[in-house]
Amino acid sequence: MWHLVQSLPEAINVNRSTGSTSLTEDLASRDSGQAWLLLFAGWAVALISTCGALFIGEIMGQTPCLLCWYQRILMFPLAVILAVACYASDVSVWRYALPLAAIGWLVAAYHNLLFFGFIPESIQPCGQGPSCSSADLNLIGFIPIPTLSFGAFSILLALFICLSRSSRS
Repeated sequence: MWHLVQSLPEAINVNRSTGSTSLTEDLASRDSGQAWLLLFAGWAVALISTCGALFIGEIMGQTPCLLCWYQRILMFPLAVILAVACYASDVSVWRYALPLAAIGWLVAAYHNLLFFGFIPESIQPCGQGPSCSSADLNLIGFIPIPTLSFGAFSILLALFICLSRSSRS
C-alpha cells in the first residue's frame, strides 16, 4: 500500500509538452469524450425517431394508433433532454433518460407482439381508430413502423447502459 502512495506524485506529474497530467487528465478526457459520443449518439437516435414520427404523421398523413401515441410521448422528450445533456456534457442524464427509454421499449415490444399477431385480438387496445396490424404501418413496403420504434428504444437502452457504466468508472 505504501508504495502506491509514494508513486502517486509520479503519476500526477505534469507532462510539460502536453500540459496535462499524465495519468489522471488523459484518462478523464478520454472517458469524457467517449461519454459525450454516447450522449450524442443517443440524441441522434431520439432526434431521428422524433422527426420520423412527425414525418409519418404530418407529411404522410398516417394517424398514429394509441400505442404509437404512447411511444411518441416517451420518445419526444428524449430528443430535448439528450440535446441539453450534450450541450452541458451531463453524463448523469442516463438516470433520467433510462426510465423513459425502458418504458418506451416495453410499449414498443407489446406493440410488436400485437403487430405480428402473438397477442389475441380480444386484448388489443387499438379497437378504434387506426389499427396496429394494418399494412399501412409498413415503411418502404416491408419495414413495420412498430419494429422501427422497438429498434430505436433498444439502441437507446444499450447506449444508456454503456453510459451508466462509463460514468461509474
